[in-house]
Amino acid sequence: MIKDMTVGNPLGLIIKFAIPLLLANLFQQLYNISDILIVGRFLGLSSLAAAGASAPIFYTVLLITFGFTAGLCVITAQKFGAKDEQGVRKSVTHSLMASVVLSVFITFFLAVFMKPVLRQMNVPENIMTETYKFIFTLNLGLVLIVGYNLLAGFIRALGDSKTPLYFLIFSSVMNILLNLLFISVFKLGIVGSALGTIVAMSISVICCAVFISHKYPILRLQKKDWEFDKSFMKEHLRIAIPMSLQFSVIAIGLLIIQAICNSFGENTIAAFTSALRIEQLGTQPLLALGIAIATYAAQNYGAGQIERIQKGVRQSVIICIIFSVLIALIVRFWGENFIDAFLKEKNDEIIKIGHDYLNISTMFYLFLGLIFIFRNVLQGMGKVLFPIIASIAELAMRVFAAVYLAKSLGYLGLCYASPIAWVGGAVVVVLGYYLTIQKLQKQKLLNKFKWLAYKLGICKKCEQVIQDGHAHS
Repeated sequence: MIKDMTVGNPLGLIIKFAIPLLLANLFQQLYNISDILIVGRFLGLSSLAAAGASAPIFYTVLLITFGFTAGLCVITAQKFGAKDEQGVRKSVTHSLMASVVLSVFITFFLAVFMKPVLRQMNVPENIMTETYKFIFTLNLGLVLIVGYNLLAGFIRALGDSKTPLYFLIFSSVMNILLNLLFISVFKLGIVGSALGTIVAMSISVICCAVFISHKYPILRLQKKDWEFDKSFMKEHLRIAIPMSLQFSVIAIGLLIIQAICNSFGENTIAAFTSALRIEQLGTQPLLALGIAIATYAAQNYGAGQIERIQKGVRQSVIICIIFSVLIALIVRFWGENFIDAFLKEKNDEIIKIGHDYLNISTMFYLFLGLIFIFRNVLQGMGKVLFPIIASIAELAMRVFAAVYLAKSLGYLGLCYASPIAWVGGAVVVVLGYYLTIQKLQKQKLLNKFKWLAYKLGICKKCEQVIQDGHAHS
């Protein structure tokens, strides 16, 4: 159901919007975990390590495309908040055009340079073949994954976070069933896991597109909506490209960490893969909160309601603090049991390696939550400078920890890479948010003076302030 987030209680709106997002993210992570479980238990340790070694590469691609599509949908949400229905539809068409071009380019690039990338990642030779087959197959379905994320983004831009949940549940269940079918029945090995994802995503994209055309009149495209507008496309890319670059910078840091992790051997790769999956699952409430406030901020920014954005941020930070503590306690006390579930046979060394990482990272979940909130608020308002600076800071700190601390402390030094990066990134986006709000408040006050001057006949040139719907006066 379409939801206007420019009216009503901010906390209630954000929480109601975040709950379906949380459930959707949990289902997505449960699928990722079930995928690893199926691979690990049916195919063994080598296949589990192969999936783990390739995961950061494809995760990098997903981050880049997710940042790009999320940036495109910021404009869609802003147009909806401004009650510009034609602008919403044109945003959809221009976003589709841009996404197709990006998907084709990345697919071609990976097809050509996949093996050199894997070698640079220090992937062990004994799992190189399986790793290549797995990620190459996934790459063939990239355009479908991007398409699904874009369609879900359009729906969320209208304030509806429930419908994408239903499609994700459908897709996740189908993924699991197809993986079991392709791996255990058809004996396709690790390639079967990738094929299951592609087939399930294909069906989900088709169903989602048909549903949107029937249930959302505002998204029913007309011929004139497809007319290319160069300036309007630039408006989308002005946000989408920096957001994509921001996510790519984060992903590069993760690739460096994985490359160093790969040098520690098969057991460490398997342990690190399992621990990261648990961490990703545990921090989903923080991520859902961030995605929710992004749409909230975008709609209210489009409507010029800066005070509502501030109120929503204050309330979200309180929720973030509570969630961070609870999640950290759960992961610390039950982490070993979770890691053991990934293994075909109990392996105390792998369990200890994975749990060492979780014991360190859980102490810094609050900083990760603050990044999700403040980065998404800034992006929802179309302010991409500070999120990019934060991403660069994260990369620098990750590289420092991964390279230098790993040399002196070994694997434990590697475990500090992400937590240190979270601290640095959080400082930048929090500072950036407050500087941005101060600037917007000053501009709002200036616009009011211009409006008053125009009404009194003092400044005829101030008429543009009244006509400009984005003056936030």
